[in-house]
Amino acid sequence: MQYLHTMVRVSDLDKALGFYCGALGLEEVSRVDNPGGRFTLVFLAAPDDVEAAKAKRAPMVELTHNWDPEVYTGGRNFGHLAYQVEDIYQTCQRLMDAGVTINRPPRDGHMAFVRSPDGVSVELLQKDASLAPAEPWTSMPNVGAW
Repeated sequence: MQYLHTMVRVSDLDKALGFYCGALGLEEVSRVDNPGGRFTLVFLAAPDDVEAAKAKRAPMVELTHNWDPEVYTGGRNFGHLAYQVEDIYQTCQRLMDAGVTINRPPRDGHMAFVRSPDGVSVELLQKDASLAPAEPWTSMPNVGAW
């Protein structure tokens, strides 16, 4: 058995790619437009996994965009995606600079949560040992649900 991907439905593909690629830093591995089915699939991988993902040896996130408008609710019901990052503070700052709300700041130097434009919760985990607690993160409150 091999873990292949996690599918997330998105209502606005450009906005979703702005979050997942532009802010979070994932890279597009492949794309399938299906006019008959009226949907687009975009497969994304973390930068360190791109080459392995192209060879189907690393898990990916599949963004599914149905061309006909739909309202998606309950993104939290999905659970969350999780990514390990080199520096959680730099990652959270980059996300904030891109306009992303840090729902659960990395007060412990180890874990943070953000949400995609469609409400999917994304967990960020510090690679290796936790970083020393630092401002402004230690004083930041939680915002919304994560």
